[in-house]
Amino acid sequence: MTLNRRTIFAASKSPALVCLSLGSFALTALVAAFLNPVAQAAEKGPATKASVRPQAAAEHPVDMLLASENTERGITLEPAPVIDDLTFLRRISIDLIGRIPTQAEIDEYMAIPQARRRIATIDKMLADDRFGDKWTAFFADMLRLRNNAEGGPQLFNFVHKAIKSGMPSDEMCRRLIATNGKAGFTPEVGFLLGDAADPMALAGVTSQVFLGVRISCAQCHDHPFDVWKREDFYGFAAYFSRTKRVERRFKMQILSISALEDDKDAILWPPEGVGKKEDRKPMKARFPFAMLGADENPEYIARLRELRAQQQSLVARANAKPAGAEVDDLLESASDTVKKTTSGKSIDAITAEAKKDAEKVKGAAGGYSTTELRQELARLITDPRNRFFSRSLVNRVWYDLVGHSFVVPVDDFSEKNQPSHPKTLDYLADEFVANGYDFRQLVRMIVSTNAYQRAHVPQAEEAVRQEMEANFLATPMRRMLSEVLFDSIVTGGHLFDVKHEAGKNMKTVWQESRVIKGPSARGGAVVDAGKLEGGAAGGAMMAKLTPEKAAPKAGYDLEAAIEETFEEALGGKDDDEAMVDKMAVKSSEEIEAERMAMERQRLTADYIDRFVKAIIDDNPKFASSYRMPSPAPDGHFLRVFGQPERSQLGETRDHLPSMRQALMMLNGRLTHEASRVGELEPLYPLVTGKKADLDAAVKLVYRELLTREPSADEIKDARDVIAASDNPLDGVADFRWVILNSNEFRFIP
Repeated sequence: MTLNRRTIFAASKSPALVCLSLGSFALTALVAAFLNPVAQAAEKGPATKASVRPQAAAEHPVDMLLASENTERGITLEPAPVIDDLTFLRRISIDLIGRIPTQAEIDEYMAIPQARRRIATIDKMLADDRFGDKWTAFFADMLRLRNNAEGGPQLFNFVHKAIKSGMPSDEMCRRLIATNGKAGFTPEVGFLLGDAADPMALAGVTSQVFLGVRISCAQCHDHPFDVWKREDFYGFAAYFSRTKRVERRFKMQILSISALEDDKDAILWPPEGVGKKEDRKPMKARFPFAMLGADENPEYIARLRELRAQQQSLVARANAKPAGAEVDDLLESASDTVKKTTSGKSIDAITAEAKKDAEKVKGAAGGYSTTELRQELARLITDPRNRFFSRSLVNRVWYDLVGHSFVVPVDDFSEKNQPSHPKTLDYLADEFVANGYDFRQLVRMIVSTNAYQRAHVPQAEEAVRQEMEANFLATPMRRMLSEVLFDSIVTGGHLFDVKHEAGKNMKTVWQESRVIKGPSARGGAVVDAGKLEGGAAGGAMMAKLTPEKAAPKAGYDLEAAIEETFEEALGGKDDDEAMVDKMAVKSSEEIEAERMAMERQRLTADYIDRFVKAIIDDNPKFASSYRMPSPAPDGHFLRVFGQPERSQLGETRDHLPSMRQALMMLNGRLTHEASRVGELEPLYPLVTGKKADLDAAVKLVYRELLTREPSADEIKDARDVIAASDNPLDGVADFRWVILNSNEFRFIP
């Protein structure tokens, strides 16, 4: 059997069938190349050329610091060259907006004068809406955001809006730590509820996530490898001592879940089982992390104060009302009061109603009191004198963009695990603070460096490669994140919208559904089975009769999902106060009677499984992976390629290749549909018709999928692949399938 896209996809009912039906050495070689890290690193396009862009008169301060520290460390290796312009465009697009660039974006980029091409593109992508989408995924991993957690969708919305609007990172952190409220109405509270508002769990999470310190190891005993004592952990956990998770119920139904403040302390010292029970007292909150002294006034703090003073002045001026506005407001207010008081109600009645409405609004918005302890903790964590916060976030972002962090692992700062380049890390962290904790400015600063823009290590010994990457003389090989890979396949395959003309992909499908059967020995409706077979009428009748949704089309749910929007996450919620009012009308006996009646109906009904035949226009388009519920279900493309479950503290993305990944790329529907040539995409007229030009088609495929021009040999090889198929359309589809399955496509250049 010939190995190509169509033969593999035709056998894609299960991974086992693929291997058995093909039995091909070529397939084995493809999978081996996918799984072999050496092959991944070795497979490349044309050799990366040094950039010819003019260098600035002065090197970037970060590059100068790195060079100085490398000299101090005795590093004498020559750095790798800076990547060329098209390679830079691909890398910056993947890292900042989460997908490969389009042909239109390539043309726009190359039209910019070379001297300012890169910096202009960085500015453009920092302002792109997709920047917020891509970096929400970064914070989702860091904060362990989960759509299926209590308040999860609203917390996603909050983080996304914070990034999109440019909310300072210290403010976002303070709001996550200090806010109380109701899940679904107070988005920030999802952070506390993600760990069930448990003080012990929150202490470990807050320390590791925001400060990069694994103090949770001291929860049960003194840390065996660090300075942290058990008393340090308990003192830190005491900031959450009165935080608790509260369920509000009405007649056995959960109406809301909130994070509130208790009047009792949950953290007692000494710990349970240590000493006498009567000696246990509420633990006094204590911040165990070293901070700069009050007498120390570094420049970056002075710059932060000056910046924020300027910002406050601008806000005050923007909010200032024109002269005389106050009088008009008073007159308008007085007019409204007159209208209300002349409506037949007394002032006291109106006031009582207003107070009642205010209380309802307060409850719906989650307007609960916030503990002074957690407010103090949030202030201490984000205090500019606390360098753990800024250094930890900078270390994470540097790792995400450059591929190697200053502290490894990224969340394990300790006396015995010092940064490899402390001066560089401190400079980046101090600039981050001085710029008002501006996340975009931090990203801009990193991607503007030569350290970010360097090429990978040329063929060299493993020890040399590791030394160059650890000292930022070359960038490590990085595989696209699962979301980036998904959206890049969709982008390269023109699948964000339909690409085939209507009626070109008509298919007959069978859908299974459960229908009430009759007549039943126990009574029930009679259903004419003849009306259920085929056609729109049968499908419509089935939809009315069945209490269950039709099953999804087999094999399609591993790479597609319902698109969600961050903006809708806070909408569509019923106030639990209104729900209480509705339920309070019925007695407990009435509610129980309704429940038993529904249960009897379920038990006495007989069902029959039926299949309905339908003809559909299977013209697929895919949503962005950043707008899907996250984390995705087990087995989905995103999870197979490393998206974490985010249930465990310190969980990281798995970048190791697997057989399942290889088979999903080889025979998955996403790759199959991206490979096909649609009549509505620019490639089509180059493949078929009077103006067909296969060489031009090959060049377009290389630009759209690999962001570069092919060599003469690559064009020849592509023509051979196309010629092996029955027609040019299938041949070009096979060629695109090969490119999508190449290591060059999956790895960041």
